[in-house]
Amino acid sequence: MNKYLLSLVAIIIFSACNVTKKVPEGSYLLDKVDINSDVRGIGSSNLKPYLRQKPNSSIPILGKWKLHMYNIPENDSTWINRQLLKYGEPPVLYNEQLAIVSSEQIRLHLKNKGYLNAEVDTAVVKEDKKVNVTYDIVGHEPHRIRNFNDTINSIDTTIYKILDETNRLNIIKEGDIFDLSVLEQGRENMTTTLRNSGYYNFSKENFYFLADTAVGVNQVDVTLSLNNPTNAPVHRRYNIGNVTVINGVNPDILEDSTRYNLLDTTDYRGIKIISEKEQFLKPRAVFYNTFVRPGRLYSDRIVERTYSSLNSMSAINQTYINLTPVERNDSSYLDSRITLLPGNVHYMQFGVDGTNSAGDLGVASNITYEHRNFFKAGETFRIRLNAAYEFIRSDSLDLVDNSYYEYGAEAFLSIPQLLLPWLLQQLKDQPSASTEFSIGTNFQKRPEYLRQFFNMSTRFQWSAMEWKLLNVFEPVAITYVRMPWSSQRFKDLYLSDEVNPILRYSYDEQLIVSSAYNITYTNYNRISRGDMPDIPFRIRSGIELAGWIPRIATSIGAGERDIDGRESFFKIPYSEYVKGDLDISPMYTFDDKRSIASHLAIGVAVPYGNSDILPFEKRYFGGGANSVRGWSTRTLGPGTYGTDSTSHDFGHRVGEIKLDFSVEYRRKVSKLIELAGFVDAGNIWTIKDYVKQPGGLFELSNFYKELGVAYGLGVRLDLNFLLLRLDFGMKAHNPALPKGSRWTIFKPDFGRDLAFHFAIGYPF
Repeated sequence: MNKYLLSLVAIIIFSACNVTKKVPEGSYLLDKVDINSDVRGIGSSNLKPYLRQKPNSSIPILGKWKLHMYNIPENDSTWINRQLLKYGEPPVLYNEQLAIVSSEQIRLHLKNKGYLNAEVDTAVVKEDKKVNVTYDIVGHEPHRIRNFNDTINSIDTTIYKILDETNRLNIIKEGDIFDLSVLEQGRENMTTTLRNSGYYNFSKENFYFLADTAVGVNQVDVTLSLNNPTNAPVHRRYNIGNVTVINGVNPDILEDSTRYNLLDTTDYRGIKIISEKEQFLKPRAVFYNTFVRPGRLYSDRIVERTYSSLNSMSAINQTYINLTPVERNDSSYLDSRITLLPGNVHYMQFGVDGTNSAGDLGVASNITYEHRNFFKAGETFRIRLNAAYEFIRSDSLDLVDNSYYEYGAEAFLSIPQLLLPWLLQQLKDQPSASTEFSIGTNFQKRPEYLRQFFNMSTRFQWSAMEWKLLNVFEPVAITYVRMPWSSQRFKDLYLSDEVNPILRYSYDEQLIVSSAYNITYTNYNRISRGDMPDIPFRIRSGIELAGWIPRIATSIGAGERDIDGRESFFKIPYSEYVKGDLDISPMYTFDDKRSIASHLAIGVAVPYGNSDILPFEKRYFGGGANSVRGWSTRTLGPGTYGTDSTSHDFGHRVGEIKLDFSVEYRRKVSKLIELAGFVDAGNIWTIKDYVKQPGGLFELSNFYKELGVAYGLGVRLDLNFLLLRLDFGMKAHNPALPKGSRWTIFKPDFGRDLAFHFAIGYPF
């Protein structure tokens, strides 16, 4: 196979010597197109979309690889020849008329951007059946706004008041370049505002601009005005009228009037719900996920919310909303008909995987059952069973019983509305809301120990601010871990304070009762997307507080102290800590192919009261595909901590403070392939000076000297539904090395400094 692959690559490379092989006589291959622009802010990448003819696609090293593929076969007589012709590209032949059109399109674009006197000169060089085309652009002085005003107040005072109060009339100001795209964006923003203020059938064509370019040299006066409707003195505002919901009714019944007796009609808080005798969804579930309600002022937003909330219910396959304008008592209404089509209620999945853990072979399986309308209100109930078995090599810890097995179960229930006390009733009317409950248990039996886990949690989730703000509140999450038995050899290797007190603590019997609140804000609509801002960003922050419920209980006498002097709840020692995280990810896009993404993550966790050390799974680690990519996962830090004397060093590579910062340049070379260059910096630290983690203590005066710094290259494969990522990172500054030797960028050692990561999705 490798022989054939190398042969194919060799053929492609050799064929590069004759890219004009299939160019007809008298024609020319469009080999290269250059755009030279003296207009600030409008360069080659901005103008390429206006070219009506582009050269064959090309990538570094291989050049016009698809053209090379197309040139290899002489005919389509064989299967391999047909595949090369199918996936290759025929030569792009220079067309003089298309070059003229391209030049005019570029000039028109510059004119729309305010450069009314722009000139485009086209230079064509022909040689050896190939053509190079260069577009030289001189923008000259742009036209700028002298005066901008509007006449809307004299036409429709209501519309003027709405636009004035929302600051939508400040589209462009004096001195700005006369950019038609800015004016067009202003029309769209005003239309969006009005459509969310009751103007159901309003379109942006109702606004128009009058421009006077004869008022001075390179100056323009612009006036914004409004067209009135032909059949009314002013534009109408609509309220929601009658709302009818077809609640999963079989279409055959709706089309046959003789079968209407099979239907039930319920009026729930003003909404008319038509169901079959056996209801698809309960009226309460329909109401709380339907924001198109009688009496409300119409807005595109409430329709969007209704679609999003209803379609997020697994029980619903599709949702249709039909709006009909009607007049009643000289008022304008929209009667609404919402049709809900049921989906598959039952879902089952079964999986079997082979495992290889450090050479120990095994098998793991799981089975999942899901009911997507459990209580007839769109609830999702899921139960998952899992089991695994592994054969452990006989020399592992000198054990007799050479096997490992694990089994567990988890139950999950999601309710598509917020189940909150009456004091928080207003939150029930939020889109994409859900209440979730989960409970699970897991048992691990190894030759060296038996370990048991139990977890239970509740979670409330809802969106706000047009889906820009996502709230997740976990009032109570309980994790209980116990290890009723362990071998003496395991105790000596892992559970000794002299060997690894941090890892030992993670195997102690412990109870974690925590509450958490996380919030995510983006400056664009996550559902409808809409117009993306110049610099889209995402901010995530969260806080987790553990131990406060057991602390209250023990303070009133419900607990006691264990032999180590720690407070216990139901005779189980509990953890106390507070943990906060902040994550910021802005991105700047140059054009449709080039962008810069950055990322800042800060985390601090502090144990207190009943805990001297944070639970192991709650501590931070450094390095990995989503951290500083010059280090493998869990190999960076804390601080200047170096290699431990034992072989089980991962237990020391943890900390209570985290700082990560990354900048990544992304460049699409095709629809499928994207390249990236990145620089990462960060580390983790401890908040206490642990004896077994020398150099790990965070000190404000020194932490910046202990940052791990890496640089590297990445390749991404964009499959639309999935993005595969391969990153190669090199250490530039290694804080674990002795002082004076930490800047490895000048003396790289590939065996020591190179790390590669395969992952799914972007790192941030």
